[in-house]
This record gives sequence, structure tokens and C-alpha cells, in this order.
Amino acid sequence: MPTERTPLITSGVCGLTLTTCSATPDSTQDHSPGEPTQSPRRLNTFFGVMVPTVLSMFSIVLFLRTGFVVGHAGLLQGLLMIFVAYTIISLTILSICAISTNGAIQGGGAYYMISRSLGPEFGGSIGLMFFMAKVFACGEYVLGLVEAILNVFGADAESLVSGGARVLPQGYWYTVLYSTVILLLCLIVCLVGAHIYSRTAFAILLVVTVSLLSIFISSVAVKPQVFVIVHQGPGNQTLRYNASYTGFSATTLKNNLGSGYSLDYSTNSVMSFASVFAVMFTSCTGIMAGANMSGELKTPSVSIPRGTIIAVFYTFVVYVLLFILASATCDRTLLIQDYGFFQRISLWPPLVTVGIYCASLSAAMCAMIGASRILHALAVDHLFGWPLAPAAITSNSGNPWVAVLYTWGLAQCVVFAGQLNAVAGLVTVFYLLAYAAVDLACLALEWASAPNFRPTFQLFSWHTCLLGILSCLVMMFVINPVYSSGSIVLLLLLLLFLHYRSPTSSWGYISQALIFHQVRKYLLMLDVRKDHVKFWRPQVLLMVANPRSSCQLILFVNQLKKGGLYVLGHVQLGDLDSLPSDPVQTKYNFWLSLVDKLGVKAFVDLTLSPSVRQGTQHLLRITGLGGMKPNMLILGFYDNCVPDDFFLQDSAFCQSSVKQGGEDEYNFGVDLPSLQAYFPPVRHVESPRWLQPEEYVGIISDALKMNKNVCLGRYFFQLQGENKDSKTDGSERIIDVWPLNLLQPGSCDYQDVCSLFLLQMACVLNMSSKWRHARMRIFLNVETGSGDQGWLVNEEAFRELLKKLRIRASIKIVPWDSTVQYYTVPEGERSAEPAPPLSEDYLSAVNSMLMERSFQAAVRFLYLPRPPAARSQSQQYLSQLEAVTNGLGPTLLIHGVTPVTYTDL
Repeated sequence: MPTERTPLITSGVCGLTLTTCSATPDSTQDHSPGEPTQSPRRLNTFFGVMVPTVLSMFSIVLFLRTGFVVGHAGLLQGLLMIFVAYTIISLTILSICAISTNGAIQGGGAYYMISRSLGPEFGGSIGLMFFMAKVFACGEYVLGLVEAILNVFGADAESLVSGGARVLPQGYWYTVLYSTVILLLCLIVCLVGAHIYSRTAFAILLVVTVSLLSIFISSVAVKPQVFVIVHQGPGNQTLRYNASYTGFSATTLKNNLGSGYSLDYSTNSVMSFASVFAVMFTSCTGIMAGANMSGELKTPSVSIPRGTIIAVFYTFVVYVLLFILASATCDRTLLIQDYGFFQRISLWPPLVTVGIYCASLSAAMCAMIGASRILHALAVDHLFGWPLAPAAITSNSGNPWVAVLYTWGLAQCVVFAGQLNAVAGLVTVFYLLAYAAVDLACLALEWASAPNFRPTFQLFSWHTCLLGILSCLVMMFVINPVYSSGSIVLLLLLLLFLHYRSPTSSWGYISQALIFHQVRKYLLMLDVRKDHVKFWRPQVLLMVANPRSSCQLILFVNQLKKGGLYVLGHVQLGDLDSLPSDPVQTKYNFWLSLVDKLGVKAFVDLTLSPSVRQGTQHLLRITGLGGMKPNMLILGFYDNCVPDDFFLQDSAFCQSSVKQGGEDEYNFGVDLPSLQAYFPPVRHVESPRWLQPEEYVGIISDALKMNKNVCLGRYFFQLQGENKDSKTDGSERIIDVWPLNLLQPGSCDYQDVCSLFLLQMACVLNMSSKWRHARMRIFLNVETGSGDQGWLVNEEAFRELLKKLRIRASIKIVPWDSTVQYYTVPEGERSAEPAPPLSEDYLSAVNSMLMERSFQAAVRFLYLPRPPAARSQSQQYLSQLEAVTNGLGPTLLIHGVTPVTYTDL
């Protein structure tokens, strides 16, 4: 077998191709021109995970917002914020480690994890929002860097640090100008040499670490001082504040324990727990930096969990120590009124300044690089069509320079906010939503119980995933209900957009795994021993020889199933002993594509058998599972009528419909030309019949022996308005029911099992969407010539029965004395089995009666007599059915063997 030599299958980067790894060690993979070759795995845990994660988490909050958080929230609430934030990200980290150690992660970070776990709709929508979070974060870090620069080099009275070359004018537009210049610098680095950043990351971390050490040393070495802080207040008035650095003092620590929310001088708005937490949480948004490096790590399954957890623990300790240090050495005025107070209390302020610049610039470039990679991954996956298509373009070295330009342009729009605190809430909400999605992805994988979900990282459970989701969602609404509601609405709109575009992929769908897991449980609960007649519904097996001539019948039965099981069955003639492999397995995609084209809610079941009769027996026995098994067999009628080719009539099967989808649309290997070529042309008059009359009648007999109801459909190629694009509601349609066995008029029982089954099926059709307003007529055949008025009593009893069964229909009395007179069977043989031959005059008279009474009907339901037991009478049986229904139009002959009606509540 060819598949036995392909032990490992991995999905391509774009998710639309499958690359099979050869078993030979010297095999190579071909790469597309725009796709860079995979770089060798060289990074270890420290340089590949810890360094980028620490740098991403040591952003502007470390140096420029520690005092802001402690000053407004106090030490106790500040530590509470730290614990809450790190609890949330710790739960998410457990999910990240689990997903990242369950397989190789390509570019895109969180987007790649979510999309490959939850499918294209959810992954694409969350991926785009995570991209926006990165863009806003980039703008936020740039604004923080400008703020730090103006603290030192600002020219007007708002300068906070004495000394320095104060040459830079300040104001809103100057802030935007300086931010633009810094963004251009980041753009140049990302376009020309993004690798420069990765190579200097360790040096940047050293600078930041030295700056931190200088702050801790300065808290002990610097003597208490008093500062005068000047701000520009409303109305151009100058506000002065006296602030003091006390050194380590129990009194200062006690005064800073409680909260003291007040006016923020940068935004002129009163702070609260939620707004301060939103700013503080931006320091926790870099936890995926290490997971994004999985392609370059030597041992990602070891490095990602270990490096991420160590980096997060390290940053947690640093933030806790800084919070305690600030609350024990500085009074609240200094903390609130001076973002950059660490520069004031440092032994050597330029060292802290350099640390601030390095941390902010590093975080901004990291966010721009990360955002561009997410956008590139979205573009490569073709989820949002032409608007993002250019973002898939890369340079010869593999740098997605167009995606970088997209990111730079959007980040430029963000800096027009002018203040860091103004965008912090939106950044935090977007990140929390992305983290909740990562937890949801891991939760879905865990709940699906798929055998291939076996991550090497085991320190997680569905409880941690669920707790992570809930905590993220709760904190989103605590921070800003408006932003949270808006982000969720945006997420839903993106989900609807992607669902409407119906992107398909070979990534695998977690929804399918979850559905399988739940359906298996419910099927086990669906106990056939608990079936009750009042909850009966049709469960149909429709045997199809060639759908080119059967599509109208397939569409009609889709309306007849009433939410029940619907299976298209097909028998391929052959013997598996004489074949190298099962030919049926490769045919399923064609039939499933046919189901998609027709828009019917049906399953497909194919089998290989030496004869159609044996194959139908197999399908009747094994199709379905548990309580969901077919209880009705439907066959096309056996006659010599030349069938029409439905593929030539329906627009869904025309070549013009191919252009509606994209050229790269993944169609599971079956495009329209392949579908048309697979199904053979319809049978001609001279073509040999694969099925003989004896075998056809034998199939009906087999189904009745197996206690299955049987329906034969004739002339359904004449039925119009059943396709998925039709808007008809049946208001102009008529359904006719003839509950009497017309081939055996001596049995005038309108309430036997078969007659009631006819009524039930007609009622079921009348309840479907395209037949809801159709009129139902029931014809009662009576003999009035004998003078016996017993039929009046039977009519009244029948009306009472319809009332009990809640069937709305008009009753038509049909005197058929003139027809019955041709029925010349002796009285003693009327109930004999098999049915005696009927005269051609009688059959012609019955056909004329049906033509006269039901010529207006859209579909007719007739009583199907039991087939004869003798094989030699099969042709006679079919000839009688053909004569009765000749020229009628769409007709369904039904023989029911199971009770289906119930009069009690």
C-alpha cells in the first residue's frame, strides 16, 4: 500500500497542501518561490524563549508606570493587581505550553495555535484581533518612549527632570511627530534587518537588567530628597507639587498601603481600579514571545514550557520587589505626579534613561515584528481575501515587508491618541480576548479527547483552561465594559464574515472532534427499546444508481425526511477478492460534493457487492448506528422511461459556477469538472439494464421482510421548485392521497397500517418548508351502485379519524363502480396471495380515474401492494404498477409496515 510508506503527514504553512515526509533520510522538500527555506534550529531555552519573553514583559510599565500603579492603587491593591494579572497569564501559559508541545508551530504565534485548533473561522477572527492588539501595543510603547524622551529633553514647563538639554518643544502634535519618527526607525529596522533586533536582544536585556540593579542600589544609597514637580494645568495655569523621596520608611509604607485614586495628569481623568489595572496588565502581554520561536528552537517541547515559566516567574519577582520598593521609599505625590521618578532617585539617572529607552524601543519593535508575522500568516491562509492578499508577499530572505508596511500604517494611526494611558484599556481587552481564545482552544482539544492530542507538557487540565477563560472574560468587563462589548461584537462580525466566506482547510476542525465526542454519547443514550410511535419520524435510505437522473427525487426526499436520518445509498458492482483495494473508499468525496451542491442534509453510504440486491441488503442492515437506522427504503421506479440529465439543467452544475469560488479554494480534491466526469451519462434506450425486474422486486420483498417501509418514486424528474434556491412555500401545490389498495378493491379498509402510513407521509410532506401551504386532498373510493349506504358511515368514521390525527385535509368521495366492474376476479380469490393477474381494462380504468381526479396535483401518494412471492410474477407486478401510474406525474407508491400514528397526547 502506498500509504504504508508515509508514516508522518504534516500540514503545509498555508494549511491548504499536504506534504508527505519521505521515509528516506536524504529526502528534500521543495519550497515555493515566495516561501523562505526553513532556518536551522539553533536556539536554546535561554536565548530562544527566556530573553524574548522577558524583554516583551519588561516594557514601559517597568520604568514608567510602576509609580503610577502604586500611587493610585496603593501597595495592597497593586499587589492584588499583580497576582490577578499573573494568575490569568499563568493559566494561559499552561494552555500555551500544552498546545505548543503537541506539534510544531509555524509563524503566527497565537493565531497559528487558535486557527489550527479551532478552525479557520474562529482562528481568523481571533488572529485579526490579536494582530490589532499587537498594533495598538506597538503604538502604546512608542508613546511611552516619547514620554520618556520628553521627560529629559522637553523644553517647556512640563519637563519633569531638572537638567539636560531641553530643546524639544512639547504639545499634542509634537508628540505625534516624535512618535512618527520613532515608528519610522522601527519600520526601517523591520524592513532592512529585523534579524538585527533578534541578535541584539540579549544585549538589550543586559542594559535593562543593569538599569534595574541601579534602581535597587539607589534605593539604599540615595539620601531623602524633596522635589518640586510642575505640570501645565487647565487654562494654561501652572501646577506645582511638593513631593519627597524618604528612603525606606515604615511611615511611608503605611501611608502607601491603601488606595488613593485621583486625577491622572496626562489624561485629566480620575483613575479607578479598572483603568489602573488596564495599564498594569500591558506588562503581561508578552508571554507568547517564546512560543513564537518554536521553529528555531532545538527542543521546543522542552524549551517553551521551561523558558516561559522561568521568564514569567522572574518578571513577577521583579515587579513585586519594585512595587514594595516604590511604596516604602516615595510618598504618594511623587508616585502619582511623576511617571519617571526612578530617574530622580537614581545615583546615575542616564543609566535609568538608557534602560527606559531600550525597554520601550525593544517592546515597540517586537510588537511590530510580531504583528507583521500574524498578518502575514493570515494573508497566506487566504482567510480575508484580496484586502490582505498583498501581505503574503515576502522578500528573497523571507521577510514579509508588505505586512510590515500594513502594521506600520496602522500603528501610525494609533499614535494619534497622544497618550499612553488612553489606549492601554483597548490593548488590554484585545489581549485578554486572545488569551481567552488560547484557553478555549486547549479546552476544546482536551474535551474532544482526540488520541493525537497528547502534549508532552502535562501540568494542565480542563479546569485550568475553563478558569482561564472565565478570568479573562471577567477582567475584560471589569476593565472597560464598552471596549469588551465592542470587541466581542467585532469578533462575532468577523466570525460571521468568515463563516459566510466558508474557508475550507486541511488543518482539521476541532468542531468535528467535539461533535463526534458528543454524538457518540447521545447515540449510546438513544435506546431503541425506548422508541414510541408518537415520536416516530421517517429515517430514509434512498438508493441511487446515477444522480444525474435522480437529483429531483433526492431533493424531494430531503423535504420528506422531517428531521430524520437521510442516507443516499449506492451499490458498486464488484468482488473485493478480485480487486487490489476497495474502490468504494475513493468515491465518497464525489458523493459528498454532490450533497454539497444539491444542498441536502444527507449522509452517504456506499458498498461493493456482486449484485444490487445483495448490496441493498447490506445497506439496510448496517447503515446507521444505534437508534438512528433507516426504517424506510425509497427506490426510483423501474420502467423504460428515458431519464433526463439533471446536471445539464441545474445552474449549480454549470461551468459558470466554478468562477464563484476563488482559484485556490480548497474543495477536498473534487472540483466541478471532476464531479461531472465521475458520474456516467444517463442511460439511453438501447443501453443494457444492470438491474433485472426480478431483482428489483426482490429488493422490495427483502425490505418488507426486514420490516422496512418501502416507497417507489416515479416521474419525479417532472417536479420543479425543489432545489435549494427555490423560494416556493407550496401555496399553489396540491398533495393527493389515495389510501385504498387500488389493485385489490375488495379490501376497503382505510385504516390499516399501510393506509395510515400513507396519511402520515403526506402529512410529513405538508409540514416541510416548501410544502407548508400546500392543500392536501384524500380520495375515498366507494361503490354506490349496490344501494348500500355503509360508505357514508365509513366516511364519517374516516373524518373522525383525521380529526384525532390532527391532519388537515379535504376528503373527496370517488364513486368507482364503473371502474370496479372491470375487476373480474372471482369472489373467493379477492384476498388470495399472490395477487391474480388483473385485466388491462381494469388497469386502464384505474389510471384514467387517477388522471381525471389528480391531474392538478403536484405529487400523489398511492398504496403500493405487496410484491408477489413467486419470482415468475415479478414482471407482471411491475407491469401492473406501470399501467396504473402511467403519465400521472410525480407519484410516490408506499407500502408501510410499521405503525406511525398516535391519537393520544
